[in-house]
Amino acid sequence: MAQLDKSIISVKQLLALPNLSIPAYQRPYKWTQKNLNELFTDLREYKDKSAYRLGSVVFHQHGDHNQRQLDIVDGQQRTLTLLLIVLAVIDEKLSKLQRQDLKQALIALEPTINAFMQHQHFSSDISHQNLHQNFLAAKRIVARNDFNETDIDFLLNRCQLVIFVLDDVSEAFQFFDSQNARGRDLEPHDLLKAYHLREFADAENHLKAQSVAHWEGLRSDDLASLFANYLYRIRRWAQGKSARYFGKNQVSLFKGVNLDRVGHYPYVESLRIAHHFVDDYNQQYQRKVDRQMMGFPFHLDQMIINGRRFFEMAEHYQQQVSAIVKGEYRLDDKQPIQILGTTLEPLASKILHTLNSYPERTRTGDRYVRVMFDCAIVFYLDKFGADGLSQAIEKLFIWAYSCRIRQQVVQLATVDNYVLTKNVFSLIKHSVGPNELLAWPQEAIKESENKNTKGDALVKLFKEMKYYE
Repeated sequence: MAQLDKSIISVKQLLALPNLSIPAYQRPYKWTQKNLNELFTDLREYKDKSAYRLGSVVFHQHGDHNQRQLDIVDGQQRTLTLLLIVLAVIDEKLSKLQRQDLKQALIALEPTINAFMQHQHFSSDISHQNLHQNFLAAKRIVARNDFNETDIDFLLNRCQLVIFVLDDVSEAFQFFDSQNARGRDLEPHDLLKAYHLREFADAENHLKAQSVAHWEGLRSDDLASLFANYLYRIRRWAQGKSARYFGKNQVSLFKGVNLDRVGHYPYVESLRIAHHFVDDYNQQYQRKVDRQMMGFPFHLDQMIINGRRFFEMAEHYQQQVSAIVKGEYRLDDKQPIQILGTTLEPLASKILHTLNSYPERTRTGDRYVRVMFDCAIVFYLDKFGADGLSQAIEKLFIWAYSCRIRQQVVQLATVDNYVLTKNVFSLIKHSVGPNELLAWPQEAIKESENKNTKGDALVKLFKEMKYYE
């Protein structure tokens, strides 16, 4: 088996390996139908590629020369799922296949797969349930007419895995741990970078370096903050959904449509038109004279265009958020504040000066409220620009800091629940003009409701604005 050491093999080659085994120390099979459906989605999206990499599998090889056994140290979830899919294909499609090469490949795999399943013992009820449900789900998918011989060929021959075979079990575990450690270090925005680089249209591959230049120039912490504190929360709150933590399981929020592969659905047409119009406008010879380049008209709650436009979107909002926050956090309280070139009215400037200077602003709860407030400002500017901005700041200050004054302790869950109860993001999303927000009634705080005993500067502002009684 030495030839398998650190090699790339197809799904067909993986499942044909004799003496595969899942050792007793492995965790239960926990992939659900959600994971299975995501895998099928990937197979559909990438079946026009010459090859598609599904990940890696780490084996511990042991036993005598005549009976070598391959224990799966890492990759059992993926391996078992692929095995279930191929079994489903055998059950549902084998007798109907016209291509003899596919039929022969499946006939050859069937006894090996059956032998593996017969000698494998799954002690966990979780494993039994997920194996059963995923097998039924796989059968439903592959039985469809649109799962054809091209899909089967892609699955067996062009889907690949990186295989590592180690003879020493401690080395195998050490390798497994190092792989997982690297995985834990991978931030959600790194996963998005890798995904959207793969999503570049073939005709745009030469633009990759230019498109990611800004991204590569940013600190990882800045990118993490952009997505976790602003883009993720705004998009989720605008949908009326919780937005507490942005992790690897939430990156799908920033996966949209690939215009080269998505169907000609009506909802995509406006994106397709804007995408091509902007490129056409910028490529006209007149732009070399007037230098009036057009940026893509991004909006925080719109469908994302995969590939190049994603990186342009990240650059656009990093600059927007940075400029807004930088403008808000101006510390010179003798000068009016400017945000994106707009000078704020005195009261709006005073609000921001107060938020930048009151003594309790660095408390964890106060920081949560400030991010919530900033998110609302960013979303407002993204929707309406600077029209009515000063009045919007007044309204959003009362909305956000009512939460702070009414609570003795503010946690992330407090802020999240508050938004979902009094969802200004949904209001902005569905408004056709600023007046719908500006006319949104806010209740005054009664002195008996004040649980924030250290927020005198905030209370003073509320009194001045006639929202405290």
